[in-house]
Amino acid sequence: MRETTGTRVFRVVTIAVLTAFTLLPIWVMITSSVKPLVEVLDTFTWWPENITLQPYIDIWKTVPLAQYFVNSLIVCTIATGISLVIAVFAAYAVSRWRFRGRSIFSTTVLSTQMFPGILFLLPLFLIFINVTQATGIPLIGTRLGLVITYLTFSLPFSIWMLAGYFDAIPKELDEAAKVDGTGAMGALWHVLLPAARPGLTAVGIYSFMTSWGELLFASVLTNGPTQTLAIGLQQYSTQVNVYWNQIMAASLVVSVPVVVAFLLLQRSFVAGLTAGAVK
Repeated sequence: MRETTGTRVFRVVTIAVLTAFTLLPIWVMITSSVKPLVEVLDTFTWWPENITLQPYIDIWKTVPLAQYFVNSLIVCTIATGISLVIAVFAAYAVSRWRFRGRSIFSTTVLSTQMFPGILFLLPLFLIFINVTQATGIPLIGTRLGLVITYLTFSLPFSIWMLAGYFDAIPKELDEAAKVDGTGAMGALWHVLLPAARPGLTAVGIYSFMTSWGELLFASVLTNGPTQTLAIGLQQYSTQVNVYWNQIMAASLVVSVPVVVAFLLLQRSFVAGLTAGAVK
């Protein structure tokens, strides 16, 4: 079916509007990050009159941004790694083994995604307090507590998605590996994991990005030395002034690593989501 002129015009206009809607805020962020604070607070302009890189220097002095960056990187990396390991074994069991309670487990894992995260804030806080009192292991105000919290978000989706991805891999490959003398763990390591690489990449990106931008739980479960970037960016706003140019510069600095990683792994991410959604 040939595309009519009216349809083509509508498509081009729609794409142009959506592109402008997406890129204009980014442009404002970039231009505001290279303006002096006085110019940002003055009349809005699309192009800076006095370009300066001073905001990119000041962001490390106004707040301990490097410390917040390290905290976020450590918490997100550990949470992503643990989530991947647990999700692989759980999804392998759900996909390849038939055991009592399998369907209940799968339904329960998926149903956890139906509830808003704020419902778990108070229960997790109380659980962490009780665990600390019983064991002496501090969970509130520590990176460990935040890692455990982020696992409760990423694990259910990771298990569900990887199980769907494993289901799409023919079981005959497992059987062929077992005929060659390998066991169940060998089939998982040598057959399923290489074939499920796009799915693993998608799960890893999802887990990392979910943890990287989380704000609510980080604001309650961390303190000064363990605060993450999402909390640290708020400190550019004080009772006296709001350093808008530094906020824009810091936002760009902390966004670049995630955006670059996502662009490099975009194909694997899309392939993993698509394959994991089809059984």
